[in-house]
Amino acid sequence: MTQETVFAFDAAAVKFGVEAMSEIREDLETMGTRRVMVLCDPNLVDTAQFARLEEALNSSPLEWQLFSEVRTEPSLESFEVAAEFARRGAFDSFVAFGGGSTIDTAKVANLQCTYPADFLDYVNAPLGKGRPVPGPLKPLIGIPTTAGTSSEITGVAIFDHKRINAKTGISHRFLRPTLGVQDPLNTMDLPPMVTACTGLDVLCHALESFTAIPFHARDRAESSGQRPIYQGATPISDIWAQETIVLVVANLVTALREPHNLEARRNMMLAALYQGMGFGNAGVHLCHGMSYPVSSLVRDYRAPDYIADHAIIPHGMSVALTAPAVFRFTAKANYGKHMVAAELMGANVTGIPMEDAGEVLAQQLLELMQATGMPTGLEAVGYGPADAEILAEGALPQHRVTKLSPRPASEADLTRLFLESMRNW
Repeated sequence: MTQETVFAFDAAAVKFGVEAMSEIREDLETMGTRRVMVLCDPNLVDTAQFARLEEALNSSPLEWQLFSEVRTEPSLESFEVAAEFARRGAFDSFVAFGGGSTIDTAKVANLQCTYPADFLDYVNAPLGKGRPVPGPLKPLIGIPTTAGTSSEITGVAIFDHKRINAKTGISHRFLRPTLGVQDPLNTMDLPPMVTACTGLDVLCHALESFTAIPFHARDRAESSGQRPIYQGATPISDIWAQETIVLVVANLVTALREPHNLEARRNMMLAALYQGMGFGNAGVHLCHGMSYPVSSLVRDYRAPDYIADHAIIPHGMSVALTAPAVFRFTAKANYGKHMVAAELMGANVTGIPMEDAGEVLAQQLLELMQATGMPTGLEAVGYGPADAEILAEGALPQHRVTKLSPRPASEADLTRLFLESMRNW
């Protein structure tokens, strides 16, 4: 095949700003909906933020039913429960209020009640059949309560496939919500570790999409419909990535130290928006590909501030813990971009040899990880050197993202990266 010469840029419909959620009734009525499935994280049902959403929904003649059995870090089984609720309810639209777990659950419920099929038919190959979504879905409004995954504006849904101890997902342009409503007021009460994990997830989205293989390094798609949603770095995604890095570095620690600083919270949500636009088209690479087995194979670790009935290594934490080792490894493929990223994070790169770019970027990451209270490495969340090969085996099938690494990583490379990430400082 010849190399790709075309990239696509899919932009989501977004409404951003303080009190943006108050217009939800009008948004739904404009879409012509009558019967709405409202999905909400169970830990948010009794909050003031959800009460604001209820008030807006109750001010209209719309019928709505609440589904609050969302699992933090969803599983295939929890997706199935939500899909069955959606099928029984015969809903014509969806509203998802919560973090990425809630919005991803809504995407899959929408897909399964619109185009029912075996779940694995739609799951990314090689863990599933990779069947494309047949057509447009029903209206879905994503209302994030974190500034992290950008699920409200991306066409990806991630879950734990417990039967095979793997984390994977479904990705297609038609999964992208109809509208993302980003209201910074919904993030004002985020606890510290949730703020830190989601913020570092945004940063890694930016760093990975910026350093991913360029779109023209892939083989040309056989048709427009077969062009992957994650295409590699493009001139447009690079702009979003660079702006995101600057915003996160300037605001994440402030949001932790001053949790009710509206400007910092607004800027972190703006960073998540920027990166939803960026990585939602360019993709991510090894940090995310390696994060999936870290989260999926968790034993007993329970992250502070996360309320769940199961052990949990949050997604953003699992991504960040391997990031310093990853960028030391990938820098050799493109020293220039890694050095630019380090400078955007605040490094003084004057006189620094280009071949040191990976280390300089890794040090900037380590400083921010320490400032935000991240664990010291994989050992701190329950893994040891003996687990490195198992974790590498779990990362290998994540072709949707690992193939975008600027430097190809073999199983031996992945094992070494996991070993290097056991203790970061």
